[in-house]
Amino acid sequence: MRTLTFASRNTKEITRDLLTLIFGVAFPLVLLVLLSAINKSIPDGYGPTNFLIENLAPGITVFGLSFLSLFASMLIAKDRTTSFVLRLFTSPIRPAEFILGYTLPLLPMALVQSLVCYACALFFGLQLSANLLLAIVVNIPIAVVFIALGLLFGSVLSEKAVGGVCGALLTNLSAWFSNIWFDTSMVGGAFETVANILPFSHAVKAAQATVAGDYTAIFPDLWWVIAYAVVLTVAAVAVFAAKLKKN
Repeated sequence: MRTLTFASRNTKEITRDLLTLIFGVAFPLVLLVLLSAINKSIPDGYGPTNFLIENLAPGITVFGLSFLSLFASMLIAKDRTTSFVLRLFTSPIRPAEFILGYTLPLLPMALVQSLVCYACALFFGLQLSANLLLAIVVNIPIAVVFIALGLLFGSVLSEKAVGGVCGALLTNLSAWFSNIWFDTSMVGGAFETVANILPFSHAVKAAQATVAGDYTAIFPDLWWVIAYAVVLTVAAVAVFAAKLKKN
């Protein structure tokens, strides 16, 4: 009950910034439309397979979720600079409940982002099937990864600093190492190794396998993402607990 009450408060804080919310949903759509249009102008067989709509749409949904880190980090960093967080520290809410209260309001946003991207992709040739609904569910672990990263950075950095780290650095990292724009195996070497260690390319591969209906190929990559989601969430709780104890 305490967590839900706190989550309700955070939902109100998030929905107050409608411009940021609209940007978070609209920017991935702009990329989807632009890259789909570019791919259609290329003769069949000559364009990169990454830009085929059945590969591009799942990749864009994953990339769009990277903006959740910015929302999460800004929310918690802003609370840390106000008297509100001092009142929270004197409440009986535990650190895990704090983190859950920040996470829950962002999950519906993640689902809406994925749903809107797949709905838009239908106009560019993506086949309508039940796999799309499953693909939205498959995106939940990577959404948790981005949210946990945002909460982790927001717990230690200032409101101004998290804008650069989560708004610029993290979104670029998730873009370059995700197999969305190009196949990282073509680069090879250390770049490919890093891409395989990070969760972003695994999330994209799991989403693409789901859309394609290749169910056996989902979990080898999805387990990797789930492991990251668990570890980063625990880390966010631990760091927040340390801040709580310090204050």
